[in-house]
Amino acid sequence: MTSLVPGEVRVDRLRRRMITVQIIGAGVILALAMAPYVFEPSITSQWIKLFYLITLATAWNLLAGFAGMVSVGQQAYIGLGAYGVFVFNDLGLDPYSSALVASLAIGAIAFALSFVAFRLRGGYFAIGTWVIAEAARQIVIRFDSLGAGRGRGISDYTADPVMRNLFTYWLALGIVVATLIGTLFLLRSRLGVALQSVRDNEVAARALGVDVSRAKRIVFVLAAVMAALAGAVICLQQIGVQSPSQIFSVSFSAFMVFMVLIGGIGTLEGPIIGAIVYYVMDLYFSQMGLWYLVVLGVLAIAITLFLPQGIWGALRSRFDITLFPVGHRVVATSRPAGAAPAGPGEPRPNRTTDATAASATTEG
Repeated sequence: MTSLVPGEVRVDRLRRRMITVQIIGAGVILALAMAPYVFEPSITSQWIKLFYLITLATAWNLLAGFAGMVSVGQQAYIGLGAYGVFVFNDLGLDPYSSALVASLAIGAIAFALSFVAFRLRGGYFAIGTWVIAEAARQIVIRFDSLGAGRGRGISDYTADPVMRNLFTYWLALGIVVATLIGTLFLLRSRLGVALQSVRDNEVAARALGVDVSRAKRIVFVLAAVMAALAGAVICLQQIGVQSPSQIFSVSFSAFMVFMVLIGGIGTLEGPIIGAIVYYVMDLYFSQMGLWYLVVLGVLAIAITLFLPQGIWGALRSRFDITLFPVGHRVVATSRPAGAAPAGPGEPRPNRTTDATAASATTEG
């Protein structure tokens, strides 16, 4: 028989669940890395799109779902990532190294742009990011070396199509794995807690000592790097860019919003589910033309009306499940009934109650 001791609590960082996630995740990553030796290139080439869709959805969710910054201009970094491959490839780097170097350069550009974007709030911030994306497109088409407004192909690329698909697949897999792992550990850190406090109430977070500008700027840059890497993968898979209007299209942001909302905003699992749903629909129904867009719109409206928390949010509320432990729990400790409370110099008991009412979950 135990009774709760008022004021005696501990923080459970969900380490056991985290270890389980790491073991299962390592197995999944290994299986996906070996997939090209089992499946035909036509199948793995389709998975490349799924990988960069998950990357894009996770990046937008990190911005809007955890930091409260709604952006409709992430296509700016997708386009710059694609054209960055041309820039560094022309300087002598191979296309795959060019993708990585270009993403770092675009991260530096995003850092500079953040000082302009952060002067805006709410809807003005969203519109401002779209203006930045349009400005980036207008700048890119001024350079003849980048194809001007006609698009361009990669000049120095792997000749063998099988090896080209293999390298692009592994790069896309590495990017999505790094995105998910990095986001998971970021959200489990002090910065992750600060981000969610900023999202919930920026004024209160600032009053509690959170460096709001620093936290938001870090996420802004990370989301830009993720989008740039996804743009580079798109360029590598298509062996170039069809046109600036295509790679800088606002439809990328629309699809990111769609994936996050139907999957579950503010969760790490939601964007993955949303990306899978969109990938399957695009794979099998994109030939329907305009009706395909109508179906996407109807699905988005239905999810918003009947599952406002998204698919994963509804499952988590219904079955109390979490795959990725991104938060912490404050758990009340207990002591045997009739035992005297611990004195100031005595060790506190470390047993925990099994009652679910004794714990408060702080997961995002």
